[in-house]
Amino acid sequence: MPAQQRPADLPAPPAPGAAPVAPPVAPPVAPRAERIVVGERVHALAERRSDSAPSADAPSADALSSDAPSAVAVAAGRVLAVGTPESLAGLRGPETIVDEFPGATIVPGLIDGHTHIVFGLELTRGVQLTDRPLDEVRAALASAAAATPEGEWIFGWGVDPNIFAASGFSGRIFDDVTAGRPLFLRMRDAHSAVVNSAAIAHVGLTGAERFPDESAVGVDADGSPTGYLLELAAMDLVLERVPPEPLDRRADRLTEVLAGMAASGITGTHVMDFHDGSREVLELLEERGELPLRLRFSPMVPPGSDDAALRGIAELQGLHGRRWRVDGVKFMIDGTVDNGSAWLAEPDCYGEGLRSIWTDPEAYRRALRFFAEQGIPTATHAIGDRGVSFVLDALESLGELRARAAHRIEHIETIPDETVPRFAALGVAASMQPIHGTRHTRADRSDNWSVRLGEERAAHGWRCKDLRDAGAVLALGSDWPVTPFDPRAMMAETILRVPLARPELLPVQPEQALSPLEALEGYTVHAARAIGVADEGAIRPGARAALTVFAADPLAVSPEELAETPVLATYVDGTRV
Repeated sequence: MPAQQRPADLPAPPAPGAAPVAPPVAPPVAPRAERIVVGERVHALAERRSDSAPSADAPSADALSSDAPSAVAVAAGRVLAVGTPESLAGLRGPETIVDEFPGATIVPGLIDGHTHIVFGLELTRGVQLTDRPLDEVRAALASAAAATPEGEWIFGWGVDPNIFAASGFSGRIFDDVTAGRPLFLRMRDAHSAVVNSAAIAHVGLTGAERFPDESAVGVDADGSPTGYLLELAAMDLVLERVPPEPLDRRADRLTEVLAGMAASGITGTHVMDFHDGSREVLELLEERGELPLRLRFSPMVPPGSDDAALRGIAELQGLHGRRWRVDGVKFMIDGTVDNGSAWLAEPDCYGEGLRSIWTDPEAYRRALRFFAEQGIPTATHAIGDRGVSFVLDALESLGELRARAAHRIEHIETIPDETVPRFAALGVAASMQPIHGTRHTRADRSDNWSVRLGEERAAHGWRCKDLRDAGAVLALGSDWPVTPFDPRAMMAETILRVPLARPELLPVQPEQALSPLEALEGYTVHAARAIGVADEGAIRPGARAALTVFAADPLAVSPEELAETPVLATYVDGTRV
């Protein structure tokens, strides 16, 4: 019987006694992109260092070549590859979605480094009074009073502290326009408020109230309450007597805020609180659908928190939904310059600013160490020069513990020369909102902030460029709702140092202006580094697929044009939102 023929493509059988031959291994199946986003260019920002050296992957428009990256492939919520449409052709499958944006520039998804998303709903309740002079505020409150039923509260927010220059901080100056309705007005810094006589009576304020921190109820020369409420504990004393806004209404308003952020190019934000009711409103929104951006929450650590309170905050870590997560904590070592509660090395012009909000600052050191030992990231609000240096001292004292998590300082409004290099030396990120300087101060030093500090300290305000040049990580943000969240305007004013709405003004400390690339990095690479993550803030294989698509190149247009450049799309976890 003739021998059976073996197909030529099969291996010969092993010789007797030889080790068995492993079966052939099929070649790996090439991954397929779920989506490919195509523009004219991609600024991946994947190779940037923390210094100000030129970036090879952020070329000027003139330097672009035909093989420069112009497309991003994504799958399973991550970046699969970056290249040209031709180089990514092998990743396309029959189900791949291709989004094409002719002439557009794709950048890492913008991250606002400092907001108050849910707390902001409370902070923005009522009539918006941002940047309005006293006569306009009075007129707006009179209209609100006419529309408010008797006995119900009138709310307003964004009040400029400069309108109290003649009267001093007092809510009683609005008694004649509020028709007996109780009134609660927040200052634009969100660290103070005023209430009128009807509210003083409703709550029963006496002026003798005392708090565990440096919060206070203002009084006049006779010891009677003026209605001025300094810092959170004093405001909470009043707000506890105010009917809360219904959950459904809060969820509706939060939906509007998040949608507006996504439309402006924001794909994520660092939320500097986990305010009461945050979990409930977030879970309600996720019952309704997907959040349009990722939210990272850092619960507040109230001044003077005891061990039980610290443990309770630590237990919140890791709590999450689909696109929100608790990860980190937020301290406040001082208040604000405008209301005299920033912690200064020397008093302001009114003799104020010499105390920390933490009545016992050493308790802050102990609380900071508690979280550092557990590897929990920290952020500390520090505005005054003494406050910033104290926090840096406390972080330095942690020694090797400091490396267990990322640490950052928020705001940093005035610091001397010797403080600047300490950020990079200690690996502490600076998180700043330079738009506060352009919109709330003036080059001629005539504003309340500058007057309080005096010429020398005012000239050392918002040192963004100095910190970047010293090698520090510099995350940028809005502090919404203290200032509007649109990152295009934020970046533009960071470059210009002039408010977009007042181009005729002289720039405020123009030497602290950032370059367009540094401003973009503040919303991408450096925002990610500020929280110690490597898979955000840049477009590289394996990173989160968060993308912002600009109609024009944000590194090539003028700052004024950048503020008006349309955002064509934003992507979160590879999904267009």
